[in-house]
Amino acid sequence: MGAYCDLVYEDEAVLVVNKPPGLVCHPTKAGPTSSLIGRLRLQLGSEGHPQLVNRLDRETSGLVLCAKTADAARELRRIWEQRMVERTYLAIVHGFVTPDTGVIDAPLGRDASSTVAIKDCVRSDGAPALTEFFVRQRVTRPEGQFTCLTVRPRTGRKHQIRIHLAHAGHPIVGDKIYGRDDRYYLDFVAGRLTAEQRAALLLPWHALHAGTVRFEWRARTWEFRAPSPEWFEPFLSGAPLPDWPSWI
Repeated sequence: MGAYCDLVYEDEAVLVVNKPPGLVCHPTKAGPTSSLIGRLRLQLGSEGHPQLVNRLDRETSGLVLCAKTADAARELRRIWEQRMVERTYLAIVHGFVTPDTGVIDAPLGRDASSTVAIKDCVRSDGAPALTEFFVRQRVTRPEGQFTCLTVRPRTGRKHQIRIHLAHAGHPIVGDKIYGRDDRYYLDFVAGRLTAEQRAALLLPWHALHAGTVRFEWRARTWEFRAPSPEWFEPFLSGAPLPDWPSWI
């Protein structure tokens, strides 16, 4: 583990980290450690010029690739844009998902009816989007029934996994945009979530983790894996819910 980032891999051209939930990728005004790119700059020092190859939503944890050279950034971004990367996520969703495997094929576009500016939705005139899922585990907790899924997005639309699973009737646990009404996200951003809202969300962050990445580059196969946040397995084993951080 690095001083500023949870390092998965590093060489002269690329650096791979396991991003924690709650950390934005882009710079903020709250200081260098408040964003992933800020932490990467600290990690690499004054001579480093990190460039993010892929990005994750603030609450999504998992693998993010960072190029350390302009050539590596250009080559890796081309691979991503051409959909030559196999990505696997873990998601914990509400309800028992049936069948054991499936594909969600539903176009996505802006949700014009929402008060949340960044929210998208399934709409007939949207961009094509395809998500494959596999059931890993079904579990019953005092709070209800839940399913842990392996999810493979075949396209790369904004919020694709979150929207598709909610559209299928199984929103991701803790999702403040697609799991509940708009007030949850707006109150979260404003720092005014109530105890009742927290109880309904169950988790401080939504339960979506980018666990594996695999691609061909520079005449070899690259594959990276990152362990899920520490509360994933306890949640699935029926352990008590984690405490919420004081700043949420």
